[in-house]
Parts: sequence; C-alpha cells; structure tokens
Amino acid sequence: QVELVESGGGLAQPGGSLRLSCVASGRTFSTYHMGWFRQPPGKEREFVALVGTSGTLTEYADSVKGRFYVSRNNAKNTVYLQMNKLKLNDTAVYYCVADRDLSRLTKNKGADIDTWGQGTQVTVAS
Repeated sequence: QVELVESGGGLAQPGGSLRLSCVASGRTFSTYHMGWFRQPPGKEREFVALVGTSGTLTEYADSVKGRFYVSRNNAKNTVYLQMNKLKLNDTAVYYCVADRDLSRLTKNKGADIDTWGQGTQVTVAS
C-alpha cells in the first residue's frame, strides 16, 4: 500500500492558478489509479479528477473541466493537479487518493477508496 503526501495548497486570487502535488511512497505507484477529491467548507466531499495508471486516461468533474488538469509522473511517484482560472467556489481541502480499482474513484463519493492523503487547503479569495 502507498502513503500519500499532498503539497502546493495556499491562497490564490480568483482567476489565478495553483498546482497541487501528491507524492506517494513505495515502489508500486505505477499500479495505482490516482485521483483528487475536495471538500468545500460545510459541504460534502466531491470528486475532482482522476488519472489512470499510465497517465493516458483522465476524467474530470464538470465543475472543473477546461480549468483543471491532472497528470502523473511515475518515475517520480507523483501526481499533479494544475488548477487554472480559479473561482471562489474552488475553495476546499483537496485530497489525493489512490486505488487499484478504477471504479472506486468514481463511485460512492470515494467512500471505498483505499488510500487518502492528509489533504491540503486551497483558498480562493480576492
């Protein structure tokens, strides 16, 4: 099993950009599908994006399509979330997730996902 550590959160202005990184421990990173979830203040956790094991497959929530981009570097055991054109309602704690079962990243709001990072706060404010 991998352990995940996110970084890159912080404060950004509306329209700005941030890049989140998530580094995984272990030598089996390339066998895990990776994803990002977020939990806005006072709201339920929601899916943001996922990337398949090779990096070719990606999926996005409708709310972030065309603004956020997910990628991975298996040689560095790292997955990224490039967030552009940030909006006030992108404010949330962002979590990196990992699972060998791709379907778990898109079902039940992530309730069945094996591994979660500790989360990193993203605040969008003017």
